[in-house]
Amino acid sequence: MRRLTRWLAVGEWRSHPVRALTAIAAIAIGVALGFAIHLVNAAALNEFTTAVHSLSGQADVLVSGTETTFDEAVYPVLARLPEVAVASPVLEFDASMPGARQALKIIGLDVFRAGFITPDLIGAPEQDLPYDTLADDAIFLSPAAMNWLQSRPGGELRLQAGSKVAVLRVAGSLQRARVGQRFAVMDIAAAQWQFQRLGKLSRVDLKLRDGVDRGAFERSLAARLEREFPGRFRVGQPDDAEQESRNANLSRAYRVNLSVLALVALFTGAFLVFSSQALSVLRRRSEFALLRVLGLERRHLIRQVLLEGALLGSIGSALGVAGGYALAAAVLRLFGGDLGAGYFAGVQPSVQWAPAAALAYFTLGLGVALLGGLAPAFDAARARPAVALKAGTDETALRPLSRPWPGLACLALAGAMTFAPPVLELPIFGYLSIALLLVGAIALMPRLSGMAFTALSRRKTANPVRAMALARLANASGQAGIALGGVLASFSLMVAMAIMVASFRTSVDDWVLRILPADVYARAASAGTTGGLSPAEQDALRAVPGVARIEFLRVRSVSLAPDRANVAILARDVDPDDPGRAMVLVDGSAHAGTVGASATLPPAWVSEAMSDLYGLQPGAKLRLPLQGRHREFRIAGIWRDYARAGGAVIVRRSDYIALTGDRDAGDAAIWLAKNTGAAQVQENIRKLPFGELVETSVPSEIRNLTLKIFDRSFAVTYLLEAIAIVIGLFGVAATFSAQTLARAREFGMLRHVGVTRGQVLGILALEGAALTTLGILAGFALGWVISLVLVHVINPQSFHWTMQMHYPWPLLATVALALLLSSAATALIAGRQALSGGPIRAVREDW
Repeated sequence: MRRLTRWLAVGEWRSHPVRALTAIAAIAIGVALGFAIHLVNAAALNEFTTAVHSLSGQADVLVSGTETTFDEAVYPVLARLPEVAVASPVLEFDASMPGARQALKIIGLDVFRAGFITPDLIGAPEQDLPYDTLADDAIFLSPAAMNWLQSRPGGELRLQAGSKVAVLRVAGSLQRARVGQRFAVMDIAAAQWQFQRLGKLSRVDLKLRDGVDRGAFERSLAARLEREFPGRFRVGQPDDAEQESRNANLSRAYRVNLSVLALVALFTGAFLVFSSQALSVLRRRSEFALLRVLGLERRHLIRQVLLEGALLGSIGSALGVAGGYALAAAVLRLFGGDLGAGYFAGVQPSVQWAPAAALAYFTLGLGVALLGGLAPAFDAARARPAVALKAGTDETALRPLSRPWPGLACLALAGAMTFAPPVLELPIFGYLSIALLLVGAIALMPRLSGMAFTALSRRKTANPVRAMALARLANASGQAGIALGGVLASFSLMVAMAIMVASFRTSVDDWVLRILPADVYARAASAGTTGGLSPAEQDALRAVPGVARIEFLRVRSVSLAPDRANVAILARDVDPDDPGRAMVLVDGSAHAGTVGASATLPPAWVSEAMSDLYGLQPGAKLRLPLQGRHREFRIAGIWRDYARAGGAVIVRRSDYIALTGDRDAGDAAIWLAKNTGAAQVQENIRKLPFGELVETSVPSEIRNLTLKIFDRSFAVTYLLEAIAIVIGLFGVAATFSAQTLARAREFGMLRHVGVTRGQVLGILALEGAALTTLGILAGFALGWVISLVLVHVINPQSFHWTMQMHYPWPLLATVALALLLSSAATALIAGRQALSGGPIRAVREDW
């Protein structure tokens, strides 16, 4: 039996190597992409988490604030607790650098306290300057930061503090910092003074005395701080569940969506296995029937066909796992752990072999191949030997494929799943809906092709080539359905992804244009939190010649939940009667915000992400931590924001100043006076005493930069989409080629009754073009439906924002034309090969 199994499988692959290699390649590429992305994301997330943990050292408990900084008066309260052995104050912030678009993380430490908890963060000064760890102008850089800044010990580092430049001396390096971790360390008092943060801390690291129950102390301390300082502090442990959830939530939706997209190639491979096995079974029906007559049992025949599919899947999966590991290693070495979205920028992880993930992806590839071969295996076993031994019974075997109810059931279930809520904040049912849409549509293709070509064949035509081609397609709907499935799967997924990406890009473009109504924009710093404009400097900007009107913006970051990313508070000028001039409101939200909470509360407008993540609706109350107290606002509406996935809230700047007394600003929107050019005003701003530190730009520059960032974020998506298209094209070519070569006897009979070689080739070209055209039309319809699920279900449930539909017609037309030409050319090339043996040899099996 083993010899028979080996003989059948090897003989089939030797006869049709291209078809087998295409299926293997599709599975290998799908597994490799999925496994590689998993390894890259896992390595990046693990390195990011480890790097975050390294900054807290040997601390048992961390006390942080709901605002980025809090009053240092709480430090002695914590340090005097009897359970605390050492309390180390920490000030952490992102320092702006003049002219740079990235910030440098700075950690301010009390070196005498940090030595007991975070000794790895203490800098190594030069031997002749042992007190540089306490110097007010000294800073220590990690090796990665020193390389990034192209600095060295003894050199100068210019950082921005407000509208001034703080010139610091690089006193040494942080030798124990992790590879790729970019940060700097200063004395905490020097950091507070140099960067205008006197009396402020970011957190306090606590090391407990021996024998103290850490969990009980954490709970009691949290209760005491909440009682004495309501809503101001968070108490946790390094790498506790909340911290891990916070780190994972930062990029989870992006990582999951990228992994699912990588598996699109694997789904295409599943269909290629199905078409390969189905065509193989059809071609060998008489062989299998003869084996059945000679005594081969049905279960052995089923096992034979499944084993052939399993071999394809095993080879493809093994190659995919090996290729995925090599690809992940190359990506991490060349590009780091950031795949374009900016979540892990600056992290330099190394690939780690993951046996469980490798087994999972190998099993996935093998399972996909087995599913692809399941239907052909049962069809081979069901065939009656007496019927299968006769020529021309191929379509009879495929008749069960024309049953409509399985496809209709899949489509109905897919439609129902689009209304299901997310699971663990992931659109699980959305993904299942897309899978069912694809399966259901492919299952309906035999019936659709039969109906379409039957209707076309009834039209009278004087062209015999056209008549024979349409008659054959109308009466061989099963084989047409197999060929159409490849076109449908590849083209529909390409259409869906293209529409989704184009819709997102166009929506971002429109959003940028709507939120940039001014003529010129000025920023105190491109990145970081240490740049700013004081009230006096704001007045100086108002007085710049050519400025007709100016509005200022202040951004702050607060924590509303310990397991989620911080929320951005944007304090800006907003007209409550017409808030749409300052933001892009979601339809209907402004009217809903006029009811509910007390109208005496100041209004606030939350982003779509914040509304979804925190369950906030217009009219409800919103509590925000500001200046050490919780302030209540009335949610007046929901606005669209593509810049902050963690959520954002807009409040009126006048309300913000009244509640906090903070009159500083970071950004300015400038409207020009008549007959004044933007370049002239930008030059006037640069002439101010602080003008060299102010970055100015016009809306078109901001728009171009935004779209450049968008394209960089979606670079991996574009690559995966292109790979899926290429696999689809090869799959369609392999399917058409196999079907054409399997019809050699049919072509021989046509030659015997007088059909010329050119007419046969014309029939093949017309069949290929007609099938592909129908597949493209059906694929566009299915792709459009899938794009609706992507845009209106998966994106809102993953990233919590909405968008408008947009169709990239040039791209869709180009791919459709390539698909059409590929199928027609493949049919012609395979037809020439099938006709090369002569008509007598082609029909010798029927003598």
